[in-house]
Amino acid sequence: MNQALTQLTCTAFSGEGIVASGSLQHVVTTVKAALSDSERTQLLIFDDSTGKPIDVDFRGKIDDVLQRLEEQFSGASDTEVNPQTTRRVGRPKLGVVSGEVTLLPRQWEWLKSQPGGASVTLRKLIDEARRAGEQRSTIRESQEATYNFMTAMAGDFLHYEEALRALFAGDGDRFNRFIEDWAPDIRDHIKKLSVHAFPERRT
Repeated sequence: MNQALTQLTCTAFSGEGIVASGSLQHVVTTVKAALSDSERTQLLIFDDSTGKPIDVDFRGKIDDVLQRLEEQFSGASDTEVNPQTTRRVGRPKLGVVSGEVTLLPRQWEWLKSQPGGASVTLRKLIDEARRAGEQRSTIRESQEATYNFMTAMAGDFLHYEEALRALFAGDGDRFNRFIEDWAPDIRDHIKKLSVHAFPERRT
């Protein structure tokens, strides 16, 4: 079984209500058993990580449906790189790798004056930059997933455009006020997707 079917989480909507949520395999199996062919014509299944719809062909038996999905997601890698195979030679104790850094004299002087010296300071600066970059990436991904889902499910809702502006402005309070009166399942799913879109809401 392709890992995408068991690890990718998604949510299925029929109209404005949620009918199933969980792994792609669980949602597809549940929907196939619970809904008739005519009911499934109104169905939309969304990837929880991107907010984008997933195209599912429900023809045939459930094994046929899952087999087609396996083929659809066959490009996804099921393997993880073993860090032992990619580790380069360096100082074994620290796992560091030597390299060349070119700086201006005044920058070298500043580095050397920092507690721990140049190497320690550079490592700290790099770690801080990585953390900041990861936070920005997490915020952006949450915003984009929320935007994708909102566009598909709430594009004609009252205050849709105002909510989008608040989303990309990072204003969580205004965003929540604009979506508060929307259909409950859609509103709650939007809140779930946007949980990392606003730094002040993160714990």
